[in-house]
Amino acid sequence: MIGWDMSAALALGDALGVPPLAMAELLPVIEAVMVRRLNEEMVANGGPGLSP
Repeated sequence: MIGWDMSAALALGDALGVPPLAMAELLPVIEAVMVRRLNEEMVANGGPGLSP
């Protein structure tokens, strides 16, 4: 997530019944996967932006 907010992520976890400590442990891993996938998409599509 670009520009994600920790309090929003914790609120989402709370709404899903995930304890805050578990969210704090999981969020860095989830963010790393999202950034890696976004970079792969950008490389595959020739750079930033949406592909038609």
